[in-house]
Amino acid sequence: MNVIELLKSHRSIRKFTDEPIADDVVTSIIEAGLASATSSNLQGATVIRVRDPDTRAAIATVAGGQQYVEDCAAFFVWCADLHRSSVACELAGGDFHDGMVEHFIIAATDTAIAAQSAVAAAESVGLGICYIGGIRNDPSAMRDLLQLPEQVMPLFGLCLGWPDQDPALKPRLPISVTLKDEFYDESGDIAGIESYDEQMREYYRERTGGKLDRTWSADMSSLLGKESRPFMRAFLDSQGFATR
Repeated sequence: MNVIELLKSHRSIRKFTDEPIADDVVTSIIEAGLASATSSNLQGATVIRVRDPDTRAAIATVAGGQQYVEDCAAFFVWCADLHRSSVACELAGGDFHDGMVEHFIIAATDTAIAAQSAVAAAESVGLGICYIGGIRNDPSAMRDLLQLPEQVMPLFGLCLGWPDQDPALKPRLPISVTLKDEFYDESGDIAGIESYDEQMREYYRERTGGKLDRTWSADMSSLLGKESRPFMRAFLDSQGFATR
């Protein structure tokens, strides 16, 4: 399978076999991720592998009871990290200006790019993955569990393991909706979204044996029609991020 087909065949895996992943394979996957593009060579991602069963159980609870955090062969927390670069500033005899929103955006972007490259590397050797955004349900608990210093933000978890399921591909929005030419032309977006809603309704019906009748638009209304983790700004402030 070529790289394009590999990326287009991505699925989240939530059931894993008991087979372990060799440590050298894990290391190579993370190295591949961290070799990704990084803005201004910040290298603003830190990856924490969590092996301790009690810590994993606590993280699974924070994430809303996601059992695969405990069951997967390898679990990682990906963090946006400006702490390390602040140390480098001191080593160079300079000053670290904390709280800059742009610096946080750089670190968070670095982390997401690196994680997705690691995911592609993992899937290329037959592993399955599942991102765990639920760790942000209680970032303070995550900070305490992982002993994170200031200027480190836990963004998401990542499960790795050998798949024990074969889920269907979840359809994506039509490329005509998400790829624009020259400017933000939304003239055909409503028709494209409506068509996609019907595609998603059929996907959910097939996946659940007719028990679930959902569309993408309804999902977005549920997601964006209410407050989402309103404590996040205060946590970012407490970690020294995004204040100016």
